[in-house]
Amino acid sequence: MSSLVNCNHFAIHRLPSPFSSAIATRFSRHISNVSVSSQSQQQGIQTPPKIGFLGLGIMGSPMAQNLINAGVDLTVWNRTKSKCDPLISLGAKYKSSPEQVAASCDLTFAMLADPQSAMDVACGKYGVANGMGPGKGYVDVSTVDVDTSKLINGHIKSTGALFLEAPVSGSKKPAEDGQLIFLTAGDRNLYQNAAPLLDIMGKSKFYLGDVGNGAAMKLVVNMIMGSMMASFSEGLLLCEKVGLDPKVLVEVISQGAINAPMYTTKGPSMIKSHYPTAFPLKHQQKDLRLALGLAESVSQSIPIAAAANELYKVAKSHGYSDEDFSAVIEALKTKFQNSENQ
Repeated sequence: MSSLVNCNHFAIHRLPSPFSSAIATRFSRHISNVSVSSQSQQQGIQTPPKIGFLGLGIMGSPMAQNLINAGVDLTVWNRTKSKCDPLISLGAKYKSSPEQVAASCDLTFAMLADPQSAMDVACGKYGVANGMGPGKGYVDVSTVDVDTSKLINGHIKSTGALFLEAPVSGSKKPAEDGQLIFLTAGDRNLYQNAAPLLDIMGKSKFYLGDVGNGAAMKLVVNMIMGSMMASFSEGLLLCEKVGLDPKVLVEVISQGAINAPMYTTKGPSMIKSHYPTAFPLKHQQKDLRLALGLAESVSQSIPIAAAANELYKVAKSHGYSDEDFSAVIEALKTKFQNSENQ
């Protein structure tokens, strides 16, 4: 696991995690409002910072829980308050708006569903920007387009606070296991300060420079993933159509050069027409749409991704929006059935 600090060398105070003191050390260097009591100063002890987390869906909830399990002083918010309750029972605090979370915390994370939600939470009425100021940091781990990320960056920085975009590569299980990959860009000091927290939630992190680069990298990754799943779906159906066992296809792929964990994990349930949601299909289609916009902005042709996007749109129209993105195979089944009936 990459890290900018060897957290195990820091003394532990109040929080059980070795990351806690590292976070406090980094924040005390760069963020002015991390309070240290006079008694703590006399004892050489730093007060760990207060961390906020906004958005507790399929990804956000396990990410926040990993922070709590590591001993982080966490305050949470979600549009549907009931989604906060399991984390509150584990020790998290609760605030009734993003603004209140940001105002009460040194560093706030956000995991929102789409660009509009990310903008609303960051910049809308009672949004994060209203609670930010010098000495605070905002890390948006949502998947958004480049323009949205730059807009949020502008709003946050206008308050004197620091901003880092850090979209994640990974779905529900990696989020639960703390095995996400963070694609970060923005303020480098904030990246360094947040590194111990990112290491709690993920297995690796990349710093990509200016704001927008993290968003662009995430869209490219998800564009490839969506296209791979569409092609895999075609293979499963063609295998069955010509009288071969699709289960054997999954096994063959698992032992060859084109193996990917996604195929081994998703294949058996896809064969059974079962799509337990790890990454909602509507979000995959959103990411393909945003990738197409990114490609258009630089006059790059991406015909394979464009074709895959149409399949996801068909699957959405047939009611699979909230199913796992592997349900894109249902769009192909529909096309095959229509061709047979003609």
